[in-house]
Amino acid sequence: MFSLKANNVAVVSNNFHYNTLTTSIGFATDIVASTGTGGCLDTGQFIYQKGTTVGSSLGNGHIENWGESGSGMADNSQQTDTSTDVDTDEKNQVHGVQRGALVVVNSMDQSKAKTGDQKVLRRLAQNREAAKKSRLRKKAYVQQLESSRLRLTQLEQELQRARQQGIFIATGVSGEQGHSGTGSGALAFDLDYARWLDEHQRLNNDLRSAVNSHMGDNELCHHVDGVMAHYDEVFQLKSIGAKADVFHILSGMWKTPAERCFMWLGGFRSSELLKILGNHLEPLTDQQLMDICNLQQSSQQAEDALSQGMEALQQSLVDTLSTASLGPAATGNVVDYMGQMAIAMGKLATLENFLHQADLLRQQTLQQMHRILTTRQAARALLVINDYTSRLRALSSLWLARPRD
Repeated sequence: MFSLKANNVAVVSNNFHYNTLTTSIGFATDIVASTGTGGCLDTGQFIYQKGTTVGSSLGNGHIENWGESGSGMADNSQQTDTSTDVDTDEKNQVHGVQRGALVVVNSMDQSKAKTGDQKVLRRLAQNREAAKKSRLRKKAYVQQLESSRLRLTQLEQELQRARQQGIFIATGVSGEQGHSGTGSGALAFDLDYARWLDEHQRLNNDLRSAVNSHMGDNELCHHVDGVMAHYDEVFQLKSIGAKADVFHILSGMWKTPAERCFMWLGGFRSSELLKILGNHLEPLTDQQLMDICNLQQSSQQAEDALSQGMEALQQSLVDTLSTASLGPAATGNVVDYMGQMAIAMGKLATLENFLHQADLLRQQTLQQMHRILTTRQAARALLVINDYTSRLRALSSLWLARPRD
């Protein structure tokens, strides 16, 4: 029918519609394709050249398995048309691949952009969280600075009062060395008490952390015992300070003004302290309630006895110092005067004993409270006492810093 030339038809993996093939080859009169939907090539026709199958048609309207080894199917013009169609299909394939590649690239770009957006959002969230934490740390630091400033102001005022009193005593009328020693003793006590107060606050902070962390009773007991032992230290300091200047300890010049308002014989009233604790230690067993009530009553009785003793001492001093022989125009001899002053000095010496008895009552009350309560209840009780005194000191600072018209 037509001459076959070698190596003129390449293997084409794409399928060609029969209408395109028959039009390009030009054999519409020899090859008839007809189906119900438009027809296909005759599946019974095979073209052989030298035993090699050039092509076979399928009944589905497409041409498959085009290929040969050393045979051709068309002349030069036909080869040109066929190659043109093949090139067109190959171009279509290339464009399709390119379009698919573009779609894949676009998908990858979108995926990368989405991943980048997620990273940016995570980074922004992390930055916001870090900024929030920074603000909280700054706020806590500012509050700590303000608290330290108030505490420093308080200490400066207390030290100033102590210095003024020490200077007054040291530059008294007599100018004796004993007065100078008394003033330095009061100042030394104020410094020792300031150090004790700082350490006391640190111990209570540790105790509070132990309570909030639900620490075991054995470890919590260690913190409670530490605070109790620290209270013993302040009673020892007061005993030493009373020997140097009992009036300084009794007057409470080493405490803030609000604390001095509630002072009793150089310290707190044990019965009042137990009343405060009773509202914060619930629930208590019946036995604990009874023991606390008995402790409060016994403390009240001891306080009343000491108060009566102080009133009797004050009245005795008034009687001693108001005798006629001590008047400005008195004509009594110096011997009677010195004798009466010696009696008054002896009575004043009992002030140290009253202060010691009051501190002993406070110390025993704390120890009895510790024995009545459980370890965790005792820890809460010590924290309540510390919070109460801290608020009194804060109230004094606010009062001293109030605006004045």
